[in-house]
Amino acid sequence: MTKRTIDYYTNLGLLEVERSPSNYRYYDMSAVERLHFIEKCKKDGMSLEQIKKRLIDENAEEIDVLELRLKIKELESDVTKVLAQLDHNQEYIKKNISRESLSLIQSLLLLLN
Repeated sequence: MTKRTIDYYTNLGLLEVERSPSNYRYYDMSAVERLHFIEKCKKDGMSLEQIKKRLIDENAEEIDVLELRLKIKELESDVTKVLAQLDHNQEYIKKNISRESLSLIQSLLLLLN
């Protein structure tokens, strides 16, 4: 692949580049993988516009997954706090919560642990 092709892909937004203080371009391993992906898509008959859309869609999915992971971590933290409170107030809870609710809580605890 020529330098000109890489520049073209970068200008189209298909490829991201980092620059050094002296303006040299640095491409990490993900950029090399992306170049291989672009070439494969071109061989499969996809246009550069279609490839760009596919890359944007995949990037959006990755962002969604990251957001979900962050949300799960927040929920785990909340559940940990609730479990600590449950352990602390176990007798009070047993006296003031219905058997059905207690069973539901116990089932939830089993799933979480």
